[in-house]
Amino acid sequence: MTAASAPTVLILPGWQNSGPDHWQSQWERIHGDRRVEQHDWMTPRRADWVDALERAVSAAPGDVVLVAHSLGCVLTAHWAAGSARTARVRGALLVAAPQLDRPGMPDDLADFRPVPRQRLPFPSTLVFSTDDPFSDAAWSRAQAQAWGAQALELGARGHINAESGLGSWPEGRALIAAWSLQHP
Repeated sequence: MTAASAPTVLILPGWQNSGPDHWQSQWERIHGDRRVEQHDWMTPRRADWVDALERAVSAAPGDVVLVAHSLGCVLTAHWAAGSARTARVRGALLVAAPQLDRPGMPDDLADFRPVPRQRLPFPSTLVFSTDDPFSDAAWSRAQAQAWGAQALELGARGHINAESGLGSWPEGRALIAAWSLQHP
């Protein structure tokens, strides 16, 4: 495999971004993945976030692997519903997708409602926890099925973030290995 055939791994943090101890930030430092920067992490606007992802996929030198956390998962689904560039995605790791219609969800996330339910046009895995404060396991299993994603339950790991004790989460990295090794 040549370096040119290796996909660009795009990191898609959720609301308020991923801090320095988050596994996404660690992957960026360790593996050289590229974070899709958003103009406003605190008051996200769907059109702005979708546009930033579209620009990042367009700027990538070849295929991409999407690694989304929380609101980044919903961003991925909204982007996939309208982009002409979805064929460039080898796969998407969707971690801790939020149940945005759940009572008590922050009003700042309202622009991303409803969570799209259409099948994603690329392979994907939805990783979820049984005690995530932003979604329940039954909803996550149903959302994985709607997206056509493989569902992977981690047990009680909270929001699968820096507080979950995952460190650099090598087990998560292994989930994207097959997509990273595929030849286009």
